[in-house]
Amino acid sequence: MTKTLKVMLMPNNKQITKLFKCAGTARFTYNWTLWYQQTNYYFGYSFVNDIELRRILTVLKQNNPKFRWLNDYSNNIVKQAVKDACKAYVNFFKGISGYPNFKRRKKSKPSFYADTSKISFTSTHVKLEKLTASRKANKQKFNLIKLAESCKIPVNTKYSNPRITFDGLNWWISVGIECEESEEKPINHGIGIDIGIKNLAVGSDGTVYRNINKTEKVRKLKKKKRRLQRRISENI
Repeated sequence: MTKTLKVMLMPNNKQITKLFKCAGTARFTYNWTLWYQQTNYYFGYSFVNDIELRRILTVLKQNNPKFRWLNDYSNNIVKQAVKDACKAYVNFFKGISGYPNFKRRKKSKPSFYADTSKISFTSTHVKLEKLTASRKANKQKFNLIKLAESCKIPVNTKYSNPRITFDGLNWWISVGIECEESEEKPINHGIGIDIGIKNLAVGSDGTVYRNINKTEKVRKLKKKKRRLQRRISENI
């Protein structure tokens, strides 16, 4: 079965800026894909699949100056954003979900995809693809982002659907890993609990849990409280 692991990231200021730009790239591509599909549908043309759209976008990145900036970011971010938008569009026509909306910078959650073959983990860091365009060894350290928890994500294993997200305060990375299903069985048969008024609860095994509000100590405290409240009211 697939188990999802999520760990908080601890990027420096320059890395934070780059992460927001990567999320902006994903948002731009998602919105462009929706716009293309809507325009296509408006003029009566058939649905364009994500493979064809990626080809169109590749040509635009090579020939249109307005799209060349996308080359500064991982192609996998762009590719997955196209696939996500197409999937949302298809799900609408299948009746699975509502009509997909354009992602707004101030309202949508910043997030982007990391390719499974390009991402790698150590016990303390995660390496992402193309945070820096430089190939120099000292510059490549920029691709390494510190993890808030060490050794939580297994090293040298297969990952599925890595996503980097921002929750308004911190950046997080989540990945899926394959693990064996647990075959452990409960060592007991469980217990039923009946919540009551006289007693707080009574278990199916006969255990009675007393209601502390019915004890003598609590009654005396409530009486003392009423007396003090009357005294305060008289003084006011």
